[in-house]
Amino acid sequence: MSKLLLSLHVLAAVLFIGPVTVAASMFPARARAALAADADRPAAVASVRMLYRITRVYAIMGLTVPALGFFTAQSMGVLGDPWLLVSIALTAVAVGVLLLVVLPRQEGVLEALDGTGPDPATLSRLAMFTGMYSLLWTVVVVLMVVRPGSTTGA
Repeated sequence: MSKLLLSLHVLAAVLFIGPVTVAASMFPARARAALAADADRPAAVASVRMLYRITRVYAIMGLTVPALGFFTAQSMGVLGDPWLLVSIALTAVAVGVLLLVVLPRQEGVLEALDGTGPDPATLSRLAMFTGMYSLLWTVVVVLMVVRPGSTTGA
């Protein structure tokens, strides 16, 4: 059962967290391009809206990753291991950054694109928080692979 859960956990991470990370990372640059677009502004804004929609939908689906991770850790008997507790904490921070910072700021940028346009500093901060989100997941992945103190020899 552990192998099945681990496989589903990894598959969910690849299918759900990967697209969120890519779409969220592309959003600030596409928003800047939409601001600069004159002739094709509606198409440029539409691509920014699509990136927001991808980020939002995959963020919701991505919540299956920590859920599957919890059940996987429980079945493997590693739920109390320090590396996993750190991974859980970093995952919670990543989820918080995405849901409480990145998505609301993306929404604000979309509203601003319909009006006067977002402040360039807003896009820079959004890019910074998106980078933090990506970095947090990178650290979690490394912890999952390295598993400090593991006896598997990996």
